[in-house]
Amino acid sequence: MNWFTKLFSRYLTHAKTAENDIHPVNIDSSFLCSKPVAVSTQKHPLALLKKFAPLRELDDIYVENLDQRTLSYAPDSILFKLGQQRNAVFYLLQGCVELQPNADNCYTLTDDAVLANLPLNSGRIFGATAIAKSHVKILAISGKIIQMWTDKSREQVYSVKMLDIELPKQIADNRFFSSFSKAYRENKLSLPSLPHVAIKLKKAMQGDIGVKEVVDIIQVDAPIVTKLIQIANSALYAPVSGITNCHDAVTRLGLDSTRNLVMSIGIKQLFHCKDANLMKIMQTLWKNSLYISSLSFVLAEECSNVNPEDALLAGLISNIGVIPILHFAEQYPDEYPDLEKLQAAMSLLSPSVGSLVLHTLGFSEELVGIPMHAEDWLHESSGDTIKLIDIVILAKLHSYIGTEKSKELPYINSIPAYAKLKDGKLTPDFSLDVLHKAQKRIHTVMSLFS
Repeated sequence: MNWFTKLFSRYLTHAKTAENDIHPVNIDSSFLCSKPVAVSTQKHPLALLKKFAPLRELDDIYVENLDQRTLSYAPDSILFKLGQQRNAVFYLLQGCVELQPNADNCYTLTDDAVLANLPLNSGRIFGATAIAKSHVKILAISGKIIQMWTDKSREQVYSVKMLDIELPKQIADNRFFSSFSKAYRENKLSLPSLPHVAIKLKKAMQGDIGVKEVVDIIQVDAPIVTKLIQIANSALYAPVSGITNCHDAVTRLGLDSTRNLVMSIGIKQLFHCKDANLMKIMQTLWKNSLYISSLSFVLAEECSNVNPEDALLAGLISNIGVIPILHFAEQYPDEYPDLEKLQAAMSLLSPSVGSLVLHTLGFSEELVGIPMHAEDWLHESSGDTIKLIDIVILAKLHSYIGTEKSKELPYINSIPAYAKLKDGKLTPDFSLDVLHKAQKRIHTVMSLFS
């Protein structure tokens, strides 16, 4: 029995036996500010439903059995308001909607836009006020589809650890990627290994050790000691006085932060290739990982109870899956496709490969899931408080703002991770206000690890 059959059976067991028995959508005044002029329960064709994310990634049977409501609104109707609890996911079927995430920002969405295939909302609270700018038709589906999607993505992480992976359709017929997939399934990939000091420290800290034992492990690696002292003396830790030795650095940073920083320092060494062209790609990916980790550090520091050093490490490993792919290409220089195709394919393969790498290196379950979920914009972490994965998702999405790729991505205020931010605010260009104000601090983090 596959993952979907198990999940779907569980939902069916608890479903109502009434006419609309799967995830009923409750259309009531608690979240609708204007009454629809019409409500229809007629089911839409599967082909139409599968246009929408994440429905297009879910099983056809599940999607066909979802309870649906089609809501029709007159111009100037308010569909939902910023900050209200979500109990349905809305998709724009027809017309034009204006969304206002705060008093200073707004954007419009029409039914023919690329982003109309994404939900108008997916977080547990609405990230904007939605106003109909024309006659509008909305598809309302139970908010439980977000949890269903999250369950699926968690099952994918488990499958990765069992070496159960299939190539995406776009590259399934390519000889190089078929060879890579075969090596993956047969557990023959050359996976990166952390520096000895990082591995030894990680294992030692699974037990009860103190500052002296940590220092004894670290001080044999002079470059790591030098970098730790530099970090401990940086503005990030607001030092009253300078320090010059490893013991004082570990004392100032704390044991957990020291472990994470040593791991982060060691990860930089993994982004290396002998092939000059591949090394250029590797360096670009390292800079991108460093930027994401810096954003993650500041977000965690300013907006959550997540340890900033945990967030720094999580950001750095979000792209770690590219390393085995580029190393494999280096081993078979006559087989790998042109660099443009290789880079395009990496975005499809690196999430699952990254989770495999971290699982093999013995990282925690939480960190193993980071590469797989980092660009899963509709991922909804458990509970009401912001989690490490939420921090990385926000940092990743934020890193694309102003790039060509941003045209295909959801607005940051519409995703579940944003809904968990305390007093989430946006600048006019839809960057996170807290990161906009912390550019100097972000630059400091990047400078320390570059």
